[in-house]
Amino acid sequence: MSNNKLIIIAAPSGAGKTSVTKHLLKAFPAQLIFSISCATRPPRNHEKHGVDYYFISADEFKRRIDTKEFAEWEMVYEGKYYGTLKKELDRIWKQHKAPLLDVDVQGGISIQKQYPQQSLSLFIEPPSMEELARRLKARGTESPESLKARLEKASVEMTFKDRFDHIIVNDVLEEACKEAEEIVRKFLNPTL
Repeated sequence: MSNNKLIIIAAPSGAGKTSVTKHLLKAFPAQLIFSISCATRPPRNHEKHGVDYYFISADEFKRRIDTKEFAEWEMVYEGKYYGTLKKELDRIWKQHKAPLLDVDVQGGISIQKQYPQQSLSLFIEPPSMEELARRLKARGTESPESLKARLEKASVEMTFKDRFDHIIVNDVLEEACKEAEEIVRKFLNPTL
């Protein structure tokens, strides 16, 4: 089991972790597979069950917590749970690949604690809180209340960035992706 590697990408909402994740999946198609998380929120317009997330009810999520099926889970926002199933990591390892986890900051810290020798963790940091607010507003998916909640949560999450192996400031997305790619390449292929 110890040969099984995993990569954790964590960031405050809007910092660019999904963009960096997509870049890494394209850069390392033979070595990485996206780890699909469970979520209790409804899918957004473009999201598909079993591709972007496993969308399940809060009751189902809680049942799986009780049966210890999660490698990590968090109630990220009031009543909204997210988590990584152990069987999802096993599914990817059975293919002799590394799971790439796109998770919230607490989830990233939690999974890192469970797999300290096997994991590489990257924290994607926004260049500033003002820029993060601008990006979240530009999405057009946030109400004033949810925007305020996300920004408050982000400022708390920023205090945990030093718990990650690497911090990448996403000022210019292309540069952040390139930096992440170099770090991941060294982790996956330490002899190169």
